[in-house]
Amino acid sequence: MPPVWSLIGMAKRNFLSIWGLDDFQSRLRSKKVFTRELVICNRPDVVREAFQANHDVLQRKSPQMRHALEPLLGDGLFISDTETWAKRRKIVAPIIHGSRVRGFAPIMTDTIEEKRDEWTALGSGAEIDALAEMAHLTAEIICRTIFGRELGKDYASEVVQGFSDYQRHIDQIDILSLLGLPEWLPRFRGRAIKKPVDRIMSVLDEIIDSYQAQKQKGEASVIGGLLEARDDDGNPLSREAIRSEAAVIFMAGHETTANTLAWAWFLLSQSKRCREKLQNELDTVLAGRTPGFQDVAKLPYTKAIIEETLRLYPPVPILARETMSDTTIGGKPVPKGSLVMVVPWLMHRNPVLWSKPDAFVPERFTDPKAKKPNKYGYVPFSIGPRICAGLQFGMTESILSLAILAQKFDLRLKDGTDVQPVARLTLRPGDNLPMTLHPRAS
Repeated sequence: MPPVWSLIGMAKRNFLSIWGLDDFQSRLRSKKVFTRELVICNRPDVVREAFQANHDVLQRKSPQMRHALEPLLGDGLFISDTETWAKRRKIVAPIIHGSRVRGFAPIMTDTIEEKRDEWTALGSGAEIDALAEMAHLTAEIICRTIFGRELGKDYASEVVQGFSDYQRHIDQIDILSLLGLPEWLPRFRGRAIKKPVDRIMSVLDEIIDSYQAQKQKGEASVIGGLLEARDDDGNPLSREAIRSEAAVIFMAGHETTANTLAWAWFLLSQSKRCREKLQNELDTVLAGRTPGFQDVAKLPYTKAIIEETLRLYPPVPILARETMSDTTIGGKPVPKGSLVMVVPWLMHRNPVLWSKPDAFVPERFTDPKAKKPNKYGYVPFSIGPRICAGLQFGMTESILSLAILAQKFDLRLKDGTDVQPVARLTLRPGDNLPMTLHPRAS
């Protein structure tokens, strides 16, 4: 194990590089990093204890995550806790609740078909950046479904590039908190951070401002739930709160799903067997027609590809919390101020929990006899009270996107491309994913 300063330098470049072989196989590990105790939970029993049983003590996100995302998300649901989190969750969760997904599906389908037609127009062998393509697609979907308007190419590019630039430049380690310095000490934010935040916020402001005009025309949008929400005292959310929650929905709704789809295309390009099995399911079940919401349940292998992609490349590969008071996990005392991590990147590849843990085997999610842990051992959307409110939205969007596009296209990795996972705030296949389009025969 390298010394702490070396580990910090590695983490700044890529958080995945700090883990050793023993970290994948362990159950519960701890290490002192300057003034902080770092505890890693890597089996279902201790994950359940940390994120479910100890939610009240461990609901606060880590200082690193809070300070890294605060310029972009303010006090939004993703990084807030206690009373603010509870109030916002009550307001935001219904906006993207699973019960609404059926109504969103036709908009998803229309948007994905437009992307399919764009690809068709490019011609066979055209080179694309699959990561950027999926980011534009999911940004457009989230805007049309949640914000009730088309985002369009220019605005989509602003948002996608803004999130990408932000991740590239934001600090991945909060040194001040590791050294035990007070929370209120300001963190330096340079022009490289402020510029992408301004780009994203200008788009969000325009979306929010346009809601009133939409409402007057009779076009109700889901985001209206935020603007018209009232707290227990009958007060509306502040403009800053509305913008913060809109930013959370936008970030969670497009960034994580885009990464998942990009990784799925990469994995399929490396496995002829899985690709052919997927195409056979799509051809058999759909017979050339475009799938709708009712077809999602009829595409188990398509779903399994997404689930296995989420196992191997979880969009948020590290879930970190800060203890708000003394507690215990797995019989180990954990003092107040400790950092407790559930690391899907490790647990989803733990050989104790999974057979062939590093292999792409979608069948493990369709075969009831295949070895897989309980729900606390597979946490791509987190787990416990802070589980992602948009889980059903993201899964449906991913399955429909893969089904509609894979019906018509094979995507092949550009020759000579070396794909390496890079974890900053989310887990990406580097800064881009060059692939070539190959239409399938009718």
